[in-house]
Amino acid sequence: MAYLLHAQSSPSLPTANLRRSSPLIHRPPPTSVRFPLRCKAVDSYGGNSDDLYLLTGDTVPESALLSRTRLEDAINKNSTRLRIFSGTANPSLAQEISCYLGLELGKIKIKRFADGEIYVQLQESVRGCDVFLVQPTCPPANENLMELLVMIDACRRASAKTITAVIPYFGYARADRKTQGRESIAAKLVANLITESGADRVLACDLHSGQSMGYFDIPVDHVYGQPVILDYLASKGISSDDLVVVSPDVGGVARARAFAKKLSDAPLAIVDKRRHGHNVAEVMNLIGDVKGKVAIMVDDMIDTAGTISKGAALLHQEGAREVYACTTHAVFSPPAISRLSSGLFQEVIITNTIPLSEQNYFPQLTVLSVANLLAETIWRVHDDCSGDIEPFSTLGID
Repeated sequence: MAYLLHAQSSPSLPTANLRRSSPLIHRPPPTSVRFPLRCKAVDSYGGNSDDLYLLTGDTVPESALLSRTRLEDAINKNSTRLRIFSGTANPSLAQEISCYLGLELGKIKIKRFADGEIYVQLQESVRGCDVFLVQPTCPPANENLMELLVMIDACRRASAKTITAVIPYFGYARADRKTQGRESIAAKLVANLITESGADRVLACDLHSGQSMGYFDIPVDHVYGQPVILDYLASKGISSDDLVVVSPDVGGVARARAFAKKLSDAPLAIVDKRRHGHNVAEVMNLIGDVKGKVAIMVDDMIDTAGTISKGAALLHQEGAREVYACTTHAVFSPPAISRLSSGLFQEVIITNTIPLSEQNYFPQLTVLSVANLLAETIWRVHDDCSGDIEPFSTLGID
């Protein structure tokens, strides 16, 4: 008698569960094949050998080895075909994403020639694989954007099955419409560049405006950093009766309203401002009541912090007890740090879609990671499943 296992009795190994520890099952030698499945005793090599293989012990017949190989390949089909590569813009975030998925970052060589030209070479095969390239187009935006385009081209020429550009921060997103004559719509131009370079899909986090998704002629998965920030705010134990969510401008009202709804349907206030030029804002008045309240200012990005700091000053004038700033993308162009650390804010809460240099840290700053959010989205895109399954319905993936 030898202990054999029917290939059909393998429902206890769902592929999705394998990615937490190691998405790859390394094949052991034929004389010590071990699987965590229930087995039963049958006659050695009895029945159809194509459906049976040894757990341990005797020499395995060639037909059984082929069957075992087919089963392992079926179990690991999704995991072994997933590759994640990182550009130079935010390698720490890419490393967190790959660790969450139980993968190692793909080996890639990126360098600059003496004249500044970018060279990219993949150091491993991606033929027939689903490739995800993690590269925010944060400052320096032009350098990082060009690097992303060259990475996409390298994957396309290496016969990748699909190429997804994971762009935690999408640069040029603010140039999404014409507000004056003879202006460019750079967001559309960048979308065309990414599409024409060979990307099959884009995964972006908190686009400046939803209309930017329509600029792409390929599918766009748009996820939000709100769940990460909301979880953190919930851990602070602030009473829902003391909260008011504030939009720093009229354009962010929809974002602030969605945020307020998830904070026990907190009341909403709006800062009315008029902008006289790029990165120059003048606060006019406040719509709503913030007296004695904890004000949560919500925006998609902080660049020079002019809008949000002037809004915070107005909130204090109107009697707000504390002011929190919550944003997904911390661009932090000068003089943002001096404005944010001036004492107007109880806390500034950001995410790590953009890497933060050490000199930009200050005591009121809290950095949250969106790696788990992006990793779950990557897995669902790769595994062809939706994000509407609890507890991931808040991902906003369809």
